[in-house]
Parts: sequence; structure tokens; C-alpha cells
Amino acid sequence: MPIDIDQFITTLEQEVRDYQVPVVDLIAVQTNDPYRILVATILSARTRDEVTAKAATRLFKEAPDLDSLAGLSEERLAELIKPVGFFRNKAGYLAKLPESLDREFNGKIPETVEQLCKLPGVGRKTANLVVAVAFKKPAICVDTHVHRIMNIWAYVQTATPLATEMALRRQLPEKYWLKINSILVAFGQGTCKSQRPHCDRCVLGDSCPKIGVTPRKIPGRKTTTNSSLKMVSWNVNGLRAVEKKGFIDLANELDADLLALQEIKALPEQLSEQLLNLPGYKAYYHSAEKKGYAGVCTYSRVEPDNIIYGLGNEEFDREGRVLTLEFADFYFINTYFPNAQHGLHRLPFKLDFNETIQAFCRQLAKKKSVIICGDLNVAHQAIDLANPKSNEKNPGFTIEERNWLDSFLAAGFIDTFRIFNQEAGQYTWWSYRFNARARNIGWRIDYFCVDEKSRRRVRNSTIKAEILGSDHCPIALEWK
Repeated sequence: MPIDIDQFITTLEQEVRDYQVPVVDLIAVQTNDPYRILVATILSARTRDEVTAKAATRLFKEAPDLDSLAGLSEERLAELIKPVGFFRNKAGYLAKLPESLDREFNGKIPETVEQLCKLPGVGRKTANLVVAVAFKKPAICVDTHVHRIMNIWAYVQTATPLATEMALRRQLPEKYWLKINSILVAFGQGTCKSQRPHCDRCVLGDSCPKIGVTPRKIPGRKTTTNSSLKMVSWNVNGLRAVEKKGFIDLANELDADLLALQEIKALPEQLSEQLLNLPGYKAYYHSAEKKGYAGVCTYSRVEPDNIIYGLGNEEFDREGRVLTLEFADFYFINTYFPNAQHGLHRLPFKLDFNETIQAFCRQLAKKKSVIICGDLNVAHQAIDLANPKSNEKNPGFTIEERNWLDSFLAAGFIDTFRIFNQEAGQYTWWSYRFNARARNIGWRIDYFCVDEKSRRRVRNSTIKAEILGSDHCPIALEWK
């Protein structure tokens, strides 16, 4: 049954009045200056509000207007805005902003989405937010909260924020355009969280369709022996780097029983006390010998019966690519496959690794269930990347790599995500270049696979594209 969008928005508008105000809205309340709103919006991308607020305060102290911004070097800008997400890229955008505005718009902040998108570092989300907040003109800013919650309500059925924006432009009453982003961002941060939302205290109650939602465990309620385990895999592209982007809070939100990380790029002794002792977990590491390279880590709430480091092959194991935790009735393999690399000069190494780990999995599967997860560094089929034709000879989509994955699945293993989702546009990695993530130009190269006889134990397999912090997003498996 369709939701009553008027009732939903009116109810939430009242609910979020006492919530923390999104940082860009807060700056808009403090000033009507389009320059500050634009800059704060650029800073806020993939960054927690509290980090954005502190960085904006530092920046505006030295650059309260465009003229003073033009007087700062890119290096100084980077110092001022660190540690916002991708601060070096954003410093570059800000350094180019005054000249771009002078050249294109006579030094004034433009008032349309199309014009704003011509500025460095500005995509549709940023442009819509500036139009709505700074100029109070009809615009729909769709961030991950708006995209996610509108799909939870089944008000739209879309795969990307851009598709959500286009759908909302067609069907959302225009009177809500200016306010929908601030309402749903506040609600998404406070109650309808991306992981384990607080449905037990949601003001929408049973009216919400809860499409694709796994609510949090209600405090005080005991877990039954028949409950599932939640497993999450995530290539963090540097554990120390992602810590600065809110990893501790994200780990709490993900609420996984087993959290497998790849490409941690660190030895245990290089990690902070918070990472070494994540509350509720015991951490297991298999780091590369080479510092700042590869490596895997698994956080587990359940103590394993046994730990297997590597594959028994020194050439592979010195790179810290495989860590296996053995439990009573299953093996959990966390793995970071080699990249064939530019010119495919590491393709033979990767194919050897592939065959070795396949034999390892088959041997373990003779004893009990096998779960293998991680960054396999290969998109299986054309549906698994945005531009298959232009990538047929590139690392991660060569015929040799895809043929191996065919053989792995034919040998008795299942790509669990495709049990539940056969749609295109479902990706787990996006280049940092060309605004690829916002445009959803990506690849699905992260997987949860299980042995064929354990298929019945798989309850769900999902991609958590709304989780930021790395060029990959987490993937999740619910296991009985």
C-alpha cells in the first residue's frame, strides 16, 4: 500500500526539530552568504558533520570571502581543512574556485544546478543543496540518506541517488523540495540509520514499509539460538586512513558479528589503541611484510577454534592476503586478491594465487561449510561494471580473470549476492576520479561466496553502497 507522503514528512518535520541540525543548514542559519554555503557543502561530502564544522570554522577564519580564498595556496588550504574526507582533492577544488567563478560567472556564485555543476568539485548533490539552501529555489538534494529512506518507504524504487532525484522531481510535491534533504539527513543520522536503524522508537511505527531493513537488536532482548550471524566485508584502503573518517562509529553501526577488512596497509603495532581494542571484538591480523601495503584483518565477536594464516605459500603469504578463522561448523576466509595491474604484468601471479586459493577452499569444504569474502579484484560479468566494452583488456575484467571465476563457481561455490539481486548498477568500488561514485560508474569486485551445500544457510547478501570512507563500500551476509 502506498505511503501517505504528506503525513510522513509532516510527522518527521516535527520529530527532527530537536535533532542535530545538518552542518550546511546550520551555516545557512548563521549566514545567508552563498560563498560560505557553497564551500561548506564541498567540504561536507563524505565527511561527518562535526568534522566539517570544525574545518569550515578554521577555513572561514582565514578566508571569509572569495578574495581571501584566492590568496591561499593549495597547501595552506589542505592544512586548514584536514581531516575532512579527501581533503587534498577538496583543497585543489577550493584553490581553483575563485578563478573559475571569475571566468565563468563574473565572480558571483551561480544560482542554477547546471551552472554550479561547472565549478570544480561540484556535482548534482552539492549543486542542488546550494540552490535550495543558499538561494531558496526549488531543488532536490539527494544524498545517501534521502536515497536510502525514500527506497525504504517504497516511495521510489531506484538504484542510485541520481535516479532518486529524477524520480522525486516527477512525484514529490514541490512544497517539500527545499526541506526534504535536511529532514531526512537529520532523521537518517538520528533514527533511521544506515545500519541497524532504530525502528523500535521510530515515530512512523508500523506505517513504514521497512523495505530492505534489518532493525537493530532491541536493548535487553535476548538473542535466540536460531538467530543469524551478520558478516561484513570491506576493503578499507588503509585502516589508519579510514579511522580518521569515522571507522569506529561505522563499525558500531555495521554491528557485524564478523567484520573482515582488506587492504589495511598496516602492521598491528602501527595501529591506535582504539583499533587494536574495538569494543566487543577480538582482532586477528595477517599483515604484509612490506609496510603500507595489502594486509587483512578480521574483527570477531566469537572466539574461533583455530586460525590459519595464509595459504602455505611464501610468495603469496608475505603479502598478507588470506586469513581464515575456523568455527565449529564453518570456515570464514578473509581474502584480498592481487590486482593484475597496469599492463597486466601481475596477471600470471594473480592466476597462480587464484588456483591456489581455489584448491584451499575445496579442501576446507570437505570438512564443513566455507564462507570466503573480500576484494577479489575481478568483475565477473558485463552486468558487474558500468563500462564493460572499454574494459575488456583491463585489469579486473580480462577474459583470464573472468574465466577463473567461472571455474571457481563451477567447482561448487556460489556468488551469494546474485542469489538475491540480478540488477545492473550494483557496484562495490568506484574510482576516486571523475566523480565516479556520485555518477555510479563502478565495478562489483567484492564478494561473499559460499560452498554449494551451504546455500540454505544464506539468508541475505547485500551491498552497503551508502557507507563512505573508502573507494570500496562494505558488503554484508546474513548466515544461519
